[in-house]
Amino acid sequence: MMKLLSWNIQWGKGLDGCVDLPRIVQTIQRQGDFDIICLQEVAVNFVDLPGSRGENQFDRLSSALTGFNGIWGVATDIPDKCGGRNLFGNAIFSRFPVGQIWRHLLPWQAELMTPSMQRVLIEAVIYTNLGAVRVMTTHLEYYSQHQRETQINAIRDLHRNACAMSRRESLKEEEGGPFEVFSRPEQALLCGDLNFPAWALEREQILAPFEDAVPNFFDAWSTLHPDTQHSPTVGIHSGDFVDRPECFDYIFVTDGLIPRLRTYGIDMMTQASDHQPIWVEFE
Repeated sequence: MMKLLSWNIQWGKGLDGCVDLPRIVQTIQRQGDFDIICLQEVAVNFVDLPGSRGENQFDRLSSALTGFNGIWGVATDIPDKCGGRNLFGNAIFSRFPVGQIWRHLLPWQAELMTPSMQRVLIEAVIYTNLGAVRVMTTHLEYYSQHQRETQINAIRDLHRNACAMSRRESLKEEEGGPFEVFSRPEQALLCGDLNFPAWALEREQILAPFEDAVPNFFDAWSTLHPDTQHSPTVGIHSGDFVDRPECFDYIFVTDGLIPRLRTYGIDMMTQASDHQPIWVEFE
């Protein structure tokens, strides 16, 4: 078995307005024993975020999630008012051994009348009991569809290039040192808060077939529930940033993982964030 969870934790701020990282960890642990945990909106030293005291949330989560390897990917890195740095991004925690890691800053194009922020995709080769898999997690732009479409194109290009690299033979000059080439498998899993509803064109953009035998992405929910609409992951308990309950959080898998996919879960009850955690199980 392999079990993966994805959750936008909103820097630990629940619908009660309290930032409570132990509550985040307890909520995750209550859903089961996960092997890989992908989190979005993790903050370090960001006292300006509502409810935050500027805690190093990556370190606190790493300490609480014992037995996991932590991977930190910074999207926003700006100076604070005291000579330090404010950091905001995503994280992956894995019980399995971790190979090479990439932190891809996604395109951020200027839009004069639309708010936006820098976004990051973490890509890590994880040696699971299903074999080596590239696990990717991200948090796409909220306000701008144009930004999301550009970011999705970049992710598809990264996936296409990773698959080409997986077929490449290493050269003698790449033995040892920073040139050393590690395995980069074709099969991948993409998850996160993608900030579009299930009926949006951006979802079809991710699912569009690749050429040249590149493994396609499939929506894990729709694969297991082909005749059922996506369950909502935002706006269930509070509609503060959406007009109605919608699905904004997804797990996509490449075709080689589909035969092992067994379960898709959603915690509909928790109010520890403004998003609901989702997970998949493979066997």
